[in-house]
Amino acid sequence: MALQTMTAPAAGTRAAPPRRPRANARRMWRRVWVTTAVTLLVAIELYPMFWLVMGSFKTQNEFFSKPTWALPESFGFDNYAEAWNTGGLARNLLNSVLVTVPSVLLMLILGVAAAFALEVMVWKGRHTVLLTFIAGIMIPGQMILVPLFIVYFKVGLTNTLFPLILTYTVMGLPLTVFLMTAYFRAIPRAIFESAAIDGASLLTTFWRIGVPMMKNAIVTLALVEFFSVWNDLLIALTFTTHDELQTVQVGLLAFSDEYGSTRYGPLFAAITINLAGILVLYLFLNKQIMTGLANGSLKG
Repeated sequence: MALQTMTAPAAGTRAAPPRRPRANARRMWRRVWVTTAVTLLVAIELYPMFWLVMGSFKTQNEFFSKPTWALPESFGFDNYAEAWNTGGLARNLLNSVLVTVPSVLLMLILGVAAAFALEVMVWKGRHTVLLTFIAGIMIPGQMILVPLFIVYFKVGLTNTLFPLILTYTVMGLPLTVFLMTAYFRAIPRAIFESAAIDGASLLTTFWRIGVPMMKNAIVTLALVEFFSVWNDLLIALTFTTHDELQTVQVGLLAFSDEYGSTRYGPLFAAITINLAGILVLYLFLNKQIMTGLANGSLKG
């Protein structure tokens, strides 16, 4: 008859604690609830985009005779062709680029230079100037549209895109200066002092030290201001006096006539083209945006 022996645990060692099935079950259910919640949120975010893209392939008759959730009968590109050619979307996109790019560049160049002068350079009255810039954030843009339009009309700029570029640049400078000043404040002052001791001029310190160290912050702020200018309707609608000068947001209004009739298919197609370009730009620069936001939250 075989003898069964039991090995006693070695001295100084502890037996493994028994597993807790209830804790494991709770952990599993927690993961299930989190996964379900995230999936639901993603579905809520993606459904409007899916509905928008599907609507861009529908005919006018389908919008009125079929349910909202119904899929299009065919996937032709007639609405896209009408939006691009007849609706003038190509011209409107070009105008938006011609307005947005110079406005953002001027905001960044002037805003970063002003932030460098206000935070790094030491001179009397710089705090007062900074408070003046910050006060500009609290001024609603709607208050200055009419006076600006009168000035632009008297100067003779109303038939060009310059009023939009100037207005966007001036209205975006307060926020740009305020944020870039906070980013410059996070950089150790010893870096700029070492550059001054080595004989670097202020211009060299700005371009070779300040700007490279602010690269992620500049990209993040550029994207924020780009989306703000690109998606603006009020200012563009106020200062565009001709159809040839309309930006993409103003051009979308052309798909609705004065009697309230809307061409939904071409309108959805135009919005889809506009949204696709913005999403591609955001996804391409997503890493730089997240890095800039993280640096600002940790150091600003």
